[in-house]
Amino acid sequence: MPPFTRRNALRAFAAGTAGVTVTSPAQAAVADEARQRALADAAAEFAVPEPVLLGVSYQKSRWDSHGGAPSTGAGFGPMHLTDVRTVAGAGGHHDQGGEDPRGDTARAALRPTAPAERKPVPALQTVDLAAQLTGATPAALRGDPARNIRGGAAILAQYQRELGIGSTDPADWYGAVARYSGASDSMAAAFFADEVFSTIKTGVSRVTDDGQQVALAAQPGVTPSRGQLRALRLPTGSQGGVEAPPDVSVEWIPAPYEDLGNGNYGNYDKADRPWSQQISHIVIHDTECTYDMALGLVQDPTYVSWHYTIRSVDGHIAQHLRTKDVGWHAGNWYVNAKSIGIEHEGFARQAAWYTEAMYRTSAKLVRHLAAKYRVPLDREHILGHDNVPGTTPASVKTMHWDPAPYWDWAHYFDLLGAPLRPWPLAVNTGLITIAPGYETNRPGYTGCDTTNFTATCPLHGSSAVHLHTEPRPDAPLLPDPGLHPGGSLSTMDISDVGSRMSTGRRFAVAETAGDWIAVWFLGQKGWFHNPRRAPVARPALGLVAVPKSGVDNVGVYGRAYPEAEAYPEGVPAESLVPLPYTFGAGQRYAAGPVVDSEYYWSTTFDPADHLVVRGKTKYVQIQFGHRVAYVKLDDVRLRSTRG
Repeated sequence: MPPFTRRNALRAFAAGTAGVTVTSPAQAAVADEARQRALADAAAEFAVPEPVLLGVSYQKSRWDSHGGAPSTGAGFGPMHLTDVRTVAGAGGHHDQGGEDPRGDTARAALRPTAPAERKPVPALQTVDLAAQLTGATPAALRGDPARNIRGGAAILAQYQRELGIGSTDPADWYGAVARYSGASDSMAAAFFADEVFSTIKTGVSRVTDDGQQVALAAQPGVTPSRGQLRALRLPTGSQGGVEAPPDVSVEWIPAPYEDLGNGNYGNYDKADRPWSQQISHIVIHDTECTYDMALGLVQDPTYVSWHYTIRSVDGHIAQHLRTKDVGWHAGNWYVNAKSIGIEHEGFARQAAWYTEAMYRTSAKLVRHLAAKYRVPLDREHILGHDNVPGTTPASVKTMHWDPAPYWDWAHYFDLLGAPLRPWPLAVNTGLITIAPGYETNRPGYTGCDTTNFTATCPLHGSSAVHLHTEPRPDAPLLPDPGLHPGGSLSTMDISDVGSRMSTGRRFAVAETAGDWIAVWFLGQKGWFHNPRRAPVARPALGLVAVPKSGVDNVGVYGRAYPEAEAYPEGVPAESLVPLPYTFGAGQRYAAGPVVDSEYYWSTTFDPADHLVVRGKTKYVQIQFGHRVAYVKLDDVRLRSTRG
């Protein structure tokens, strides 16, 4: 095994090291090695094995600096030093705004409120410990990557001293790495440490968000001393029959199914999926509160529910509902009845990035669930909460927008083992896939500072591309008559999805003008700049939905409900009200799956009274704007794009 040096580490990428993130020649040409040197210097200064420091930093941040912005777990810099003083939240995202999380118009709208007495449990203040050990100020540790790395190395060294282990062998640092996770139980700590040492064994190399070339050469011979975990004296986590892959840290913390009286109950619906209904979607959320507060909320029978919560600092999972049951989380009852909801600890406005530990655990969980329920790993079936449509015209403007444009969809799908690779041939197919470079795509959002919503957010990588009314950068953004009734234009507020496309989504091309492309979006043409040298979209193959001859305006719906004749006696028919958009002749929209019409009737506490209404009407899920929508198959023709 070659010695660990920067030269050998950088050679590992060219040698085909497993787990690498491919970087473009343009990125490599401008990359600096200052981050690599800072990691090496800090490792030497504090006598931390360099592979250990590199592995911990990669598992926390992938060596990124994020411009000093906090993570969703209130962590900063390459070492994710935590400082909860800088990020605060109250309640959870299901009690913010006007969305009815249940989204079932057969029942009164659910307006959950977070109990005032619930207090989030503070996370570890590792930035304070780093300040004690290095003499640097908390501000410097948050904002200066080199000092942040020194702080993280100092903490690892302190943890190793407290374990009483004097060794330069990476294998002897398992206990210190496990403690650095910040986990509160041994199962979660072990999961984090195992992921770090897996990275050390396989190696990795990438260019960071600020142009730093960093590499960790593979160390396949490292066998960590897992027995050190006992010395941390952490409580043992309990799996309790959870539904998750065996190689993640997960525990069972159930949501309550409780009769509240007067016909009310909470906080989910009993079901028998997939026998009663197919699970067809997985919905990605963020909590808008700390992990501990989210656990308190989901255990409140008067609140709402979702299936899993994932902790930011170490990727630990809590399961709250059996996947056979229906959670109240997506704001659309049709989607709720056919989906699994996963919450990720985070604050969409105040925090700019998600930890690598969270991404990896989430991807393992979703890959496991998708295989179990045969959910395709694509952007038509793995949705953000922001992709879920309103059910009626009135509900469009209340729908939520998490996990926000800072969620790295391309990286997430790489971890899922289903890379969002567009069609490689540079020809016009009439369909495009949104694919900006995350690190270099930095729109200027507003609305991150809750004391001044007009202030510009710090620039940060984004998965979103925005549409203009004309092919020029100073043209206004598109209007969204559902989100902005009255003709107002969309804005660059971080919560405004009215003129936003997201990585991995496909759109039908309407027109081109040089490096500008117009796509069909909410019944209109929207333009975006797609320069040949740095494209943000690529040609795609697939089906598009077009109106059938004689259909002047295709009805666009937020749910695929049955026709009135399908409802049995005693079950009122759900009305089919189209959303306030136009889908007329000449327009085309990327077509997803053809779906059956279904409605899950479950308005009573006794699940014996629940039933699934199935109709003859078939629908097509389409990419209609930022969100998906449904059109009746009888109203459209499905055409293949050109090869």
